[in-house]
Amino acid sequence: MKKIAILAMLIAFAFTMNAQNEIDALRFSQSFYQGTARSMAMGGAFGALGADFSSLSTNPAGIGLFRSSEFSLSPGLLNSKTASTYNGMFGDDFRSNFAFSNMGIVLTNKVNENSTKTPWKFYQFGFGMNRTNSFNQRSLIQGDNNDHSRIDVFLDKVWNVSPSNIEDQFPFDLYPAWYVYLLDTVRNSDGDLIYTSPVPQGGIRQYETTTTWGSTNEWLFSGGANLNDVVFLGATLGLPYVRYFKESTFTEKDINDEIDGFDEWNFRETIETRGMGINLKLGIIVWPVDWLRLGASFHTPTYFAEMQDSWYTSIDARLGPDFNRKDSPTGEYQYDLTTPLRAIGSAAIIIGKSGLISADYEFVDYTKMRLRAPDYNFTSENDAIRSSFTSVYNLRLGTEWRVSNFNFRGGYALYSSPYINDLNDGQLTNISLGVGYTENNFAIDLAWVNGTKNQDYYLYSSENYTTNAAKQELTSNHFVVTTRFKF
Repeated sequence: MKKIAILAMLIAFAFTMNAQNEIDALRFSQSFYQGTARSMAMGGAFGALGADFSSLSTNPAGIGLFRSSEFSLSPGLLNSKTASTYNGMFGDDFRSNFAFSNMGIVLTNKVNENSTKTPWKFYQFGFGMNRTNSFNQRSLIQGDNNDHSRIDVFLDKVWNVSPSNIEDQFPFDLYPAWYVYLLDTVRNSDGDLIYTSPVPQGGIRQYETTTTWGSTNEWLFSGGANLNDVVFLGATLGLPYVRYFKESTFTEKDINDEIDGFDEWNFRETIETRGMGINLKLGIIVWPVDWLRLGASFHTPTYFAEMQDSWYTSIDARLGPDFNRKDSPTGEYQYDLTTPLRAIGSAAIIIGKSGLISADYEFVDYTKMRLRAPDYNFTSENDAIRSSFTSVYNLRLGTEWRVSNFNFRGGYALYSSPYINDLNDGQLTNISLGVGYTENNFAIDLAWVNGTKNQDYYLYSSENYTTNAAKQELTSNHFVVTTRFKF
C-alpha cells in the first residue's frame, strides 16, 4: 500500500503545472537512442562497431573506423499508441509523427604514408544530430469513480485557506475552480464558514485525454583517430536540445443526468518546456584480432542550464443551466537539471565478410539526477529522486548478415525500469528488423522498430484521495529510412 501511495503521488505531481519535479528530471534524463536506420535495425548496438554516425552518441570512438567521408540523412515515421484500462473501462488513442532521427557528416583525412612514419592512419571530424528521445504520444483514460472526485483533492488543499487568498496562493487550479463555482462556501450549524462543491463525492464518470509531443535531439561535434587499425579513439561534445509540449483535459461528467445542479466540468492544462544542455563523451575501440572488437565509452552528466517551463490552465463548469469558464495566467519558471553519467561496455564478433553479432551494456544511475534553481533549493524533489529511482543496466543486441549487395539486420534492446523496488514498471523493450542496399558510394537502409512498455498511471492523488491505477500499455512502431553518401 505504501508503494502504491508513493507512485500515485509521483504521477500526480508530474501533472501539476506549476512544479518541476522528479518525473520531469527522469523524462529529460532518459535516452532511447535513435539515429540511422542501420543502427536502429540492430538495436542500437554499435558501441564496438563504429563507422556509423549513430555511434557518435554512444561510443564516439566509432568515428575512428571511418575510412572515407560520409553524409547521412534519416527521416522516419513514428506511430505511438496508448491503451488504458481504468476501473474496468478501456480507452485508447494514437499519434503519428514525421521527423528526422539523424543527419550528419563525417570528414575523413588519411595520413600520407610516404611523408611520415607516424602510426596514425586516419583522422576524422564529424558534425550533425542524432535523436535520443521522442515524446510523441496520445492517450485516453475513462472510467467510473464511485468513491471520490478530483474536486475532493481541491477541497483538501483549500480547507484552511481564506477565500480572499485563493487567487494569490493557487492561481492555476483552486482559483479557476472557485471562479466557476466548483468551490463555494456555506455556514455550518456552528456558524463557521466551510468549503463545499456541487460535484458529488463519487458516482461520476472520469475522463482524461493527453497529447504530448517534442523530442530530445543531440547536436554533436566529434573527433577521432585510427592508430594502426588496432586502436580507435574518439570524443564528442554533445549539445542536447529539449522540446516538450503537453496538452491534457480532465473531465468529470454526470452521464446519467441524475445529479441535480451538476452536468460536467473540465480542467485543461498546457505546458511547454525548452532547454539546451552540454556533455562530453569519450570512447575507445580495440580490434585485437580480425574476429573481435571491444569498446568502452564514458558520458559525463549532461548539464541543462536555464530550462524554461511555461504553463497555463483553464477550468469550465456546466452546473445546471449555468456555464462558466476561467483561464489562469501564464506561469513561467527557469531551473537547472543535471542528468546521470553513463558508462557503456561493448563487444562485437565479426564473422568474416558474411556477418556480425554485437552487444552494448549500459549503466545509468538515476538517483544522481538533480534539480536546482537560484530561488528554490528543490530539497524535497531531490530527496524523492534518491528514494524513488535506482541504477539500471540497459542491454542492446544486434546482428547483420551480408548477401551480395544486401544486408539483413535484426536487433533487441532492453531499457530497464528506473523505479526502485518495482515501484512501477517503466521497462521498455524494442525489437527491430531492417535491410540495406549498398552500391559503390551510395547506400540506402530501412528499419522498423517496435517498442513496448507497461506502466501504472494515477489520474490524481492527495493525502486522502488516490484513484485506482489506470493500467497502460504503450506501443510504438518506428519506420526509418537512411540514405548514405560516401565521398
